[in-house]
Amino acid sequence: MSKKTQFVLISAVVTTSVLLSGCGLFGGDNAAKEIDPPKDVTYVKDEKSLATEAKVTEANKKQSKAAETSAPTKRELYLIDKNGYVVPQTLEIPKSKGVAKQSLEYLVEGGPVTNLLPNNFRAVLPADTRVLGTKLESDGTMVADFSPEFAEYKKEDELRILQAVTWTLTQFEGVNKVKIRINGYDKDEMPVNHTPISKGLSRADGINFDNTGVVDVTQTKPVTIYYLAQEGKQTYYVPVTKRIASDDKDMYTAIVNELVEGPAPASGLVTDFNPDAKLVAAPKYADGELTLNFNKNIFGNLKGTEISQHVLDSLVLSLTEQKAVDSVAIKVNGKKTLKDEKGKKLTEPVSRPKNVNTGSF
Repeated sequence: MSKKTQFVLISAVVTTSVLLSGCGLFGGDNAAKEIDPPKDVTYVKDEKSLATEAKVTEANKKQSKAAETSAPTKRELYLIDKNGYVVPQTLEIPKSKGVAKQSLEYLVEGGPVTNLLPNNFRAVLPADTRVLGTKLESDGTMVADFSPEFAEYKKEDELRILQAVTWTLTQFEGVNKVKIRINGYDKDEMPVNHTPISKGLSRADGINFDNTGVVDVTQTKPVTIYYLAQEGKQTYYVPVTKRIASDDKDMYTAIVNELVEGPAPASGLVTDFNPDAKLVAAPKYADGELTLNFNKNIFGNLKGTEISQHVLDSLVLSLTEQKAVDSVAIKVNGKKTLKDEKGKKLTEPVSRPKNVNTGSF
């Protein structure tokens, strides 16, 4: 029996079944009357045509899924600038389900970040390093497993690698600590300069350390301050961990004073604060909001009641590094009279921006 004869017989059986069923596949008698009887030319197709249609449909599905996956998203990656600082840069990279693994892959020298690097910045992980996997444990520890090439770095880059990996991964919700594996094995210390890492690392361990003038670290506490650096006409923020002699009650005041004083002269960093800016009252904290009351010198050299965006950002970034602080409100001599550089009144507290250093240069 030929294929065409078989098809005609099957069509006859299907047609009879539908008519006998009354309310059949197409919704009953009325629906059945509106449908033309099948024609051989419409339904007799060779196997090659059917196979081609199936392949096209599957290809379209894959293309659609790939387009959805590759849609760009902003990600904060910690890279190394010309001065050797580990600096957050917000770059657009393809959207991916495995965000932690992908972010680490963008820290590899010669990897996918190459064409996205800002001027005078470099990736931190050794070339050819592969990210074998990432796993978030129930206690908030992210385990990152690297290939053996991970160990092929210069001694002076060891802390930079630890800081870049830790701060890149802890940007994600639920990640509090980072542990490192090499080729599936946990490590108690780093392979080159032997920095201890058995307990894992967090942002509390600091970044870009500056211990200038510190005699006894046991009498100090670490805080992270955001200073400014320049590349051409562009300015970007650099987090620096300093140790300050202060108790918990004076921590916020100490951070403000460090910002006003500015970075060490040889650091290559700058501040936009007027050196005469001072708090006229102790900071007040309530429900995640920190209120600062400055003298008029917080305005700097700007006209009227405008505050420099760099001053505002440095305050917010530095103070929200403290666990309890979600936003910062600023007053001048007890009044909310400030405006930003665009003339917008700052009547509401300012929250930490979602991404840092979003400008390209």
